[in-house]
Amino acid sequence: MLFVRPGELRQAEWTQFDLDKGEWRYLVSKTKTQHLVPLAAQAVVILRALHALTGSGRFVFPGARSAQRPMSEAAINAALRRLGYDARTEITGHGFRATARTILHEELEQKPEVIEHQLAHAVPDNLGSAYNRTKFIRERRAMMQTWADYLDRIKAGAKVIPIDQAAG
Repeated sequence: MLFVRPGELRQAEWTQFDLDKGEWRYLVSKTKTQHLVPLAAQAVVILRALHALTGSGRFVFPGARSAQRPMSEAAINAALRRLGYDARTEITGHGFRATARTILHEELEQKPEVIEHQLAHAVPDNLGSAYNRTKFIRERRAMMQTWADYLDRIKAGAKVIPIDQAAG
């Protein structure tokens, strides 16, 4: 639902979240810059429920062997394998980012520059990125809610056309 890098998700700390504001702020591992993830209402509900389980510790997703450490680098792909997916050929934790980006643009008609900001990517700017300080916070907040609502529709059994079929 958040489509952050798996390493950033597994390193998430409760102190980085403001659930009342619906925000997660953290340092992007790749660029060492601050990043804001606006949280959809559904994400806040999930995080509040998770807080009851892990909120007394530092990490949102503590390790299986020690709550003093985050879950392992292999945990997300291992969970996918337990669900029956081949984490080498079908989907990986990181692959959800590409899936989200594609669906947000192709199906949900979100602007690429807003999606790229949400993915914490450097956004090319023909006018000069040195002068562009846009963050698209309002647009990203709306986009994250649109994404969560889309996931809810899938969960409820909405018809979803696979992207490769929709393109053909």
